[in-house]
Amino acid sequence: MAIDYKALKNGGFMRQIQKDRFSLRLKVVGGHLTSDQLDTITRVSRQYGDGRVHLTSRQGVEIPFIRLEDVETVKEELAAGGVDTGVCGPRVRTVTACQGQAICPSGCIDTYALAVEISDRYFGRQLPHKFKFGVTGCMNNCLKAEENDLGVKGGLAVSWKKDACTLCGVCTKACREGALTQTETEIVLDESRCNHCGRCAKSCPFDAWDGASGYILSFGGTFGNLIAKGEEILPIIRDKETLFRVADAALAFFDAHGRPSERFRVSIDRAGWDTFKEAIRAAYEG
Repeated sequence: MAIDYKALKNGGFMRQIQKDRFSLRLKVVGGHLTSDQLDTITRVSRQYGDGRVHLTSRQGVEIPFIRLEDVETVKEELAAGGVDTGVCGPRVRTVTACQGQAICPSGCIDTYALAVEISDRYFGRQLPHKFKFGVTGCMNNCLKAEENDLGVKGGLAVSWKKDACTLCGVCTKACREGALTQTETEIVLDESRCNHCGRCAKSCPFDAWDGASGYILSFGGTFGNLIAKGEEILPIIRDKETLFRVADAALAFFDAHGRPSERFRVSIDRAGWDTFKEAIRAAYEG
């Protein structure tokens, strides 16, 4: 019986240099695993692998040394323990994320919840080549959003509340971009210099700043054979409906313009950034 190695790879089973041995990539959304899932992974690794796991550069977990004859059993036992297998090949990969505002004081968005929504919507979708989403919670950019085909960075759209302000100067000192200027009567925000880090709102002891969570997107990042920084071409997005409308447009553009085995960045470069920006801005405007 012929072995369909392509189907195995598509399902997360990657061939090793050892004959009929596979390193199984698991689905880990936003770097999050429960202790029960870890127990399942440990048991499967001990019973069907060599007792080790590998942590990938994208928050993934791989179980090496799975035997060909154990593939189906491994899938069943992982599923019974709440662990899904990952994907490889030309499709949307596992979504990565930092811990975000649920845990990190600097976080501006709930990164894990958003990563789950992105994964539910796009994970495994067939495309001309692999496509990676990354979600980071703030301007500290722990996840390096711009390395992803589509990066999402959390930010705050801020506005000053004059009546609550005592002009103590804490916010102007907290701002690292020089976007705030204090006079004798007010705080002036230079929006052209504001990077939406939210440090002014987070540092204010008198709640004199409103901060609305938003999403700053970057497109066309890659950090493999080709190294390119994702480009920001839109203002901060304030709602998920617009976020997903833009993401839909980006993937549709890749479907329409991409060639097999061609990364998203290369497709944009070849089709033209003006063409891409037109499609993305149309989606942004609804």
